[in-house]
Amino acid sequence: MLKTATTLRLVYFMALLIGFASCNEDTIEPEGGGSIRGVVLDAETNSPVQAVSITTNPATSAVVTDENGTFAIADIQGGDYSIMAQKLGYKMKTVTVAVKNLKQSNVTMVLEDATGGGLAPGKASNPSPAENATAQPIDVTLKWKAPTAGSGDTISYDVYLYESGNTEKKRIAEAVSDTSIVARNLKYNTTYFWQVVVKDESGRVTNSDVWSFNTVPVPANRYLFARAATDGDYNVYSSDGTEANTFRLTSSFSREWWPVLNPKRDIIAYSSNVGVEPQIYVMNRDGSDKKQVTSIPVVGYHNQGIGFAWAPDGGQLLYANYDNLYRIERDGSGLTLIAKAPANRHFRMVDWTDRGDKIVAQTIGSNINDAEIYIMNADGSDMQLLVENVPGRVESPSFSIDGSEVLYTRDVAGFENAEGRQLNSHIFRRKVDGSGLVDLSENKPAGTNDLLPRYSPNGAKVIFVNTPNDGLGPYDVYMMDATDGKNRVKLFSNATMPDWK
Repeated sequence: MLKTATTLRLVYFMALLIGFASCNEDTIEPEGGGSIRGVVLDAETNSPVQAVSITTNPATSAVVTDENGTFAIADIQGGDYSIMAQKLGYKMKTVTVAVKNLKQSNVTMVLEDATGGGLAPGKASNPSPAENATAQPIDVTLKWKAPTAGSGDTISYDVYLYESGNTEKKRIAEAVSDTSIVARNLKYNTTYFWQVVVKDESGRVTNSDVWSFNTVPVPANRYLFARAATDGDYNVYSSDGTEANTFRLTSSFSREWWPVLNPKRDIIAYSSNVGVEPQIYVMNRDGSDKKQVTSIPVVGYHNQGIGFAWAPDGGQLLYANYDNLYRIERDGSGLTLIAKAPANRHFRMVDWTDRGDKIVAQTIGSNINDAEIYIMNADGSDMQLLVENVPGRVESPSFSIDGSEVLYTRDVAGFENAEGRQLNSHIFRRKVDGSGLVDLSENKPAGTNDLLPRYSPNGAKVIFVNTPNDGLGPYDVYMMDATDGKNRVKLFSNATMPDWK
């Protein structure tokens, strides 16, 4: 009896301890994944339906029901989920269920027979553009032939589009009733794939075949320029003279600039330091088929890949490497030394004309302000001084269309410092015999520099760069009349090194 009383007192004491502890601690609900377990039944027979596709929104696992019509989705975060059940011959069913952490939510879904015998709609067909069509516009109308809805229901369409090399489909139309849509702002010279998904009002879906087409090539624009990227690199662009039709042609993580269109207008040369030292590359006018031409780099005093030009027939390139002036075939063969610079000087900017087969070249010393311009024969002989070394920078020689005149720039302020800053750079036109000097920058805004001039294809205009003289930019491309420098018009913002052929 004593033993029994002692035991009762011990149990009572333990109960008091547990009760005391429970009064002094907050109840903490454990966290973790919840789950959904469900069963799908036929509305008429109340029997389980096997092989029903179950999906959720937000997305979880996609599952199908077993032979007992049941399904389970485990280890999902708590929250509200829409559960969708689909099977051919039944109307799609959607229910909402709340899931709690560490709890199982149960759901029963009843499917009704689809009207009209349960047949899914047919495929969309007869695509336009036709399969593998080429030269399609970048705003293209996609058309297809409407299928027959198996149930007689009203049908609608979702349209998906994706680029070659990119498996992510983009839905560009949803639940449209028309059998055509317009896909806008596509990329040039790109293969696209597209597909039409047909839906009826009972929720049944049929996918069309996947079709493809290719867009038109990048237009053969006649303007080229370089534009700075946000990371300090440069890329080459082409344009028809508008920003709307401006296209980036290079995209390497490097400085790619000084674009020059071949006189035959079939290929673009540019320089790239993707391999550390700047080399000359060529590419098609749409930016494709890039190839390195040189193995000896385009370098020298204050020359980071800007000292080259095409031969008049477009078959060769002329370029500077320190005190050497080379000629090379456009395929990289036939490297030939044609001239040596005067002592203690390097070649920098050059141009070549077929009128008299002449070359004009800037030579420069280690000081960027120490510059001269020479004219010579195309074989490097008979080098004659055209513009002497004067206070301020002299640079950017370029022939006129007929080869009788040369454009160049000079800082008329005569300002010189080690960094090469210019205060008042003007564009001048001068005959190759040294006479007839004309200042084309008399209408230039104060506090700016005119730089990098070239003639337009017909010789009536000059394309050039204007920038504030504080060295902070921006660089903008302009054109003006070649006779007197009037009618200055901005063509491109944040652009430099223009070419126009």
